[in-house]
Amino acid sequence: MSFENKIKELNIKLPKAADPVGSYVATKIIGNLLFISGQISINENGELIKGKVGKDLDTEAGYNAAKRCALSIVAQVKKACNDDLSKIRTCVKLTGFVNSTDDFTDQPKVINGASDLIASIFGDAGMHTRAAVSTNSLPLGVSVEVDAIFELK
Repeated sequence: MSFENKIKELNIKLPKAADPVGSYVATKIIGNLLFISGQISINENGELIKGKVGKDLDTEAGYNAAKRCALSIVAQVKKACNDDLSKIRTCVKLTGFVNSTDDFTDQPKVINGASDLIASIFGDAGMHTRAAVSTNSLPLGVSVEVDAIFELK
């Protein structure tokens, strides 16, 4: 099954791939690697998902915020591939940052939201290496940010 068909089967609606708001590019292709800049947690209404996980959000809400980051990653991938996801060979790595309290230790469970979404769309090609990192703040006060590296065919 194609990745596009999998998105339809899962009834996933991808957000619009956002343009960068700083001095960077959203995507960059080097050889056969596609780098996706960090995507922040934005809900389906385009509103920032803000707050500290462990205080303002529980683990499940953080998981859902990370899932939203992954949807934005897929939107960026699709845009970088001229709307042709068949150009993707595999997801190489995700790095997830969780705006969390000092005593919160379930960052991996939060970033599973992004990992699970990528795996649900790309199947075996979506299995990736990963880091799940705690941070004391993120841009605009968002809860989660995730970046990615994909290999192109």
